[in-house]
Amino acid sequence: MNPSFQDRLSLLRHQHRTLIERSNAIDTSWTNGVYERYLHPVLTAGHVPLEWRYDLDPATNPFLLERLGINAVMNAGAMKWQGKYLVVARVEGWDRKSFFAIAESPNGIDRFEFWDEPILMDETADPDTNVYDMRLVAHEDGWIYGLFCTERKDPAAPPGDLSSAVAQCGIARTRDLKSWERLPDLKTRSAQQRNVVLHPEFVGGKYALYTRPQDGFIDTGKGGGIGWALCDTMEGAVTGEEVIIDARAYHTIKETKNGQGPAPIKTDKGWLHLAHGVRGCAAGLRYVLYVFVTDLADPTKVIASPGGYFIAPEGIERVGDVSNVTFSNGWIADDDGRVFIYYASSDTRLHVATSSIERLLDYAFNTPSDPLRSRACVEQRLTLIRKNRALAG
Repeated sequence: MNPSFQDRLSLLRHQHRTLIERSNAIDTSWTNGVYERYLHPVLTAGHVPLEWRYDLDPATNPFLLERLGINAVMNAGAMKWQGKYLVVARVEGWDRKSFFAIAESPNGIDRFEFWDEPILMDETADPDTNVYDMRLVAHEDGWIYGLFCTERKDPAAPPGDLSSAVAQCGIARTRDLKSWERLPDLKTRSAQQRNVVLHPEFVGGKYALYTRPQDGFIDTGKGGGIGWALCDTMEGAVTGEEVIIDARAYHTIKETKNGQGPAPIKTDKGWLHLAHGVRGCAAGLRYVLYVFVTDLADPTKVIASPGGYFIAPEGIERVGDVSNVTFSNGWIADDDGRVFIYYASSDTRLHVATSSIERLLDYAFNTPSDPLRSRACVEQRLTLIRKNRALAG
């Protein structure tokens, strides 16, 4: 045994365990009353087990080099399972390929630790080049579904074009989060699909899906907005017409594109949604999160839509592989009304914010909507200012 190997391994194990066991606390330097931010990310590349990255055999790796490095841990689906807070994270290697891995925490805000092995997702007859961003949904049919983006090279791309791709919705299901059954990819009338989410309940006896129709891999084209479509089964799912229920709008946080985040949370006042909106700016694309509510009886009807963003990148969150981005595809509503919002920053790391159903509904129903014009925004703000001045006497 090479002593330097053992010394280095001991140091790596100590650093890894210290990171996992690090406590997290509310960042008291930042508040808006709607939710709490925390001092540390809940998952980073450093949280990934050493056994996934290093060959720990001194005979074949005497210098203890990292063989299969991890670039980022981000965009995680989430659910409460057997008393633990679980996330199905997107883990991206140095090779740019992503895969899914489950990490669990006893309290939802720290001590997240990956299960022993990542998910070995089956392929369809047309193998995925990449898979990512799983939305995890416990459906009333008894299955837990994972809907995710499956990406393949565009077969119509001209020779030499190695960036054109086709994105569709991959579907898998499980009952225990360990054995996964891959189902055929979703078929819709749109050329490309990303950010597809399964509604947790049947609607009129059918499965309901939130979609994001796109003409191209990056550009939404004439499509865009959060769509709604129904299908008869998830075993070979085929949808009919997609109806846009939350459209893009000029000069707003969802000008370029928008998409459903996790599945909505059912509340006594409506379905509570978390979504992402994208706009273009001089620095590129800016991704933020926003909230809206739809009617319990008719989930296609938006009944509350607060203006502006809900979460945007702050501080170090703005720096990463794809800077100026917040993205979420997972949240957990606890039985006591507390809500854990898992969001990634800049395609690099995973964070948590906490709130409550009560606060989120107050925010959604009592925050003014975007009036879409500067003068109307000032009038809106003057109403608030004059009310406060009157209260002050």
